[in-house]
Amino acid sequence: MSDKRAKWYVVHTYAGYENKVKANLEKIIENRNLSDRILDIRIPTELVTEIKDGKKIVKEKKKFPSYVLIKAIMDNEIWYTIRNVRGVTGFVGPESKPTPLTDEEIEAMGIKEEVVEVFDIEVGDNVKIVSGPFSDFYGPVVEINKERRKVKVMLNLFGRETPVEFDYHQVERL
Repeated sequence: MSDKRAKWYVVHTYAGYENKVKANLEKIIENRNLSDRILDIRIPTELVTEIKDGKKIVKEKKKFPSYVLIKAIMDNEIWYTIRNVRGVTGFVGPESKPTPLTDEEIEAMGIKEEVVEVFDIEVGDNVKIVSGPFSDFYGPVVEINKERRKVKVMLNLFGRETPVEFDYHQVERL
């Protein structure tokens, strides 16, 4: 779910309380039905390789210890709810007032917005080509490559059945 009004905020926690704060906040969101206003909670981590006793060990470490990132539509109720979660010491910002992160800060922190794309076409479905040189052609889907986000459609070109590859956005189910 994405809402243009939602912004990313940084919450300061006691050392080692990041996961507890996230878990408690997720319970509160569920119990108070706040999922439409608190959209995402993240604890940025990175994989770090350490050598112990001559062996390489890969560990997941927190990028920003004592901080939790929250995407929310901020109002007084949400501010109060987050501020009063056990382990939270306040928001990062002047006078502990929630200050949203800028797009540059979000990118620098490595927060990637999850874009959920719905592609509900299956092999055998008839589709219409909606863009490109084959616009307005029709045909059945013969193959789907999810990794490359491509679909092969059998088109009748010059009296012959010919498989032609398209990007997802170039086809539309009939």
